[in-house]
Amino acid sequence: MPPRLRSALSAVLITLSCLLVPFGALAAWASYALADTGRYVTAMAPLAADPDVREAVADTVGDGILRAVDEHLDVRPVRGSVRPFVRDAVRSFTQTQAFRLAWDTGNRVTHDAVLRALREGDERDVTVDLAPVTAQVKQQLTEDHVPLAQRIPVEHTAVAVLPAGELSTLRKGFHVLEVAGFWLPVAAVAFAVCGIGLAVHRRRAVAATALGTALGGGLLAAALAVGRSLTLADLPPDVPHPAVGAVYDALTGTLRTVAWLLLGLGLAVALTAWLTRYLPPARAARRRPESPAPASAPARTPTRARA
Repeated sequence: MPPRLRSALSAVLITLSCLLVPFGALAAWASYALADTGRYVTAMAPLAADPDVREAVADTVGDGILRAVDEHLDVRPVRGSVRPFVRDAVRSFTQTQAFRLAWDTGNRVTHDAVLRALREGDERDVTVDLAPVTAQVKQQLTEDHVPLAQRIPVEHTAVAVLPAGELSTLRKGFHVLEVAGFWLPVAAVAFAVCGIGLAVHRRRAVAATALGTALGGGLLAAALAVGRSLTLADLPPDVPHPAVGAVYDALTGTLRTVAWLLLGLGLAVALTAWLTRYLPPARAARRRPESPAPASAPARTPTRARA
């Protein structure tokens, strides 16, 4: 193959590899991190100790309990006096081991329900039930002798997590991510290997591939930061922004680490390839076989003349 054609094909393959790096990392993260219930629950577990998340849970559960009291009990005049006790009880409950267990269980149940709806074609709303949390709070209020705490109803109220109208679109995207999460990283590696193998100057090809990988990692990190800002900017005013930001950071933590690893590894490989240009090439000393000395002609003894 002519050198020019080899260089052109190598450049095309390396460019494709570098373009696929951030998309492959994103697809693999969505397919293997978000779509795995165990990894999802592990990523969300530390949020049970986050102050912003606990405050948001306390507000949500407390408002739900007060709404249930208003709907089932004719005690509206005492709502203002009960509210501080309810909030304090919920807030103290979020600091217990029982809340951490309920948090992990709720995340696991919710994640399983979402995956089941995306994979099995269920067209109903994906919902979660906050009744276990309400029951724990009611028990604590009763132990603290809060008025009317014993009469707080504990109902299995379904809270919508994923509307049924969005399932069809999300299901198609989810199937695409499951396929892309495997094939995009494989294609990126294959293009890089083929591009370096075809290159006329392989050191330059390795440096170009490394710099492209570093650029892809940097762009991925920047996209995560921009995505976080856009996510918080689109939230309604009544949604707690710090809690949503904490959830976003927990879910994208693995992807953010991968982005920085790609950036650091790419720069390190490119620097190594650049420095090796100035190292003397290690050439094996070629020893020429010594040619044997020409054999000297045997000395001739003078013949004596015969008498």
